[in-house]
Amino acid sequence: MPLVSLTELPAKGSLLGLDPGSKTIGVAGCDPGRMIASPLETIVRGKKLAPSLDRLFHLYDTRKSVGIVLGLPINMDNTEGPRAQSARALAYNILGRKDVPLAFWDERLSTAGAERALLEADASRARRAELIDKLAAAWILQGAIDRLNEIR
Repeated sequence: MPLVSLTELPAKGSLLGLDPGSKTIGVAGCDPGRMIASPLETIVRGKKLAPSLDRLFHLYDTRKSVGIVLGLPINMDNTEGPRAQSARALAYNILGRKDVPLAFWDERLSTAGAERALLEADASRARRAELIDKLAAAWILQGAIDRLNEIR
């Protein structure tokens, strides 16, 4: 299945949200009713992508997910830089490995929002580093499911 628009994702069922980074992939999931996105884990990316994709698809299958929302880091001036190219490459690697519905979601300020929430919770620097990627993934997924709930 090629990339799809957000509205072309299956209408019901759990989704995974991904915050792609150069060293990690933050992963979040939502309930089948798509009310709440929750952080799941941070997958550490090694030299080879295959083990990271193995873990991602284990989570996808275990949670009976029906699609993936991948954060696309767009610049504030609406251009795409190297991070967006890297996210697109990850999407094509995911799709090359398994035929799943995958949509992009503008992830501008997702990490900043997650960081702000952690600071407000008075999380230590070490705790913030441990949680930031999966919380950013939850921020991305929550934005996408909120949008889907508005238009459906």
